Amino acid sequence: MNNERIDKKLQNKKVRPTAMRELILEELSKKQVAISLKELEDRFAQSDKSTLYRTLKTFEDKMIIHSVDDGTGSLKYAVCHDTCECNPSDLHVHFHCTKCKQTYCLPEIPIPEIDLPKGYMHNKANFVIKGICENCQL
Repeated sequence: MNNERIDKKLQNKKVRPTAMRELILEELSKKQVAISLKELEDRFAQSDKSTLYRTLKTFEDKMIIHSVDDGTGSLKYAVCHDTCECNPSDLHVHFHCTKCKQTYCLPEIPIPEIDLPKGYMHNKANFVIKGICENCQL
């Protein structure tokens, strides 16, 4: 994703483009897998951890990225599609490879709708399938 597209994506979500926000969104956009705060810290070693965390939180609040709890003990982050509103209907399955430890978004597989009991309302769901990814099976 080039800088112009990154800036446009930020502006469309009413997020002021800064150098750090652009770098973080560019890094997340390059990845085919969801990545953790620790991985971003390693990538941007000179940056302040709290700046990285605040940026991720802002991106998540503005529906630029979504977080995934893949059961590894640390949240992973991935870029949302441009049309995503992070509604329950936008939620999708994730796949965590137990061999390479990568977590993949599978946006083509929506989370099945769950009929909750009366009085319950969901606003977030997490559906992670664990196994071995196609790259590790080669």
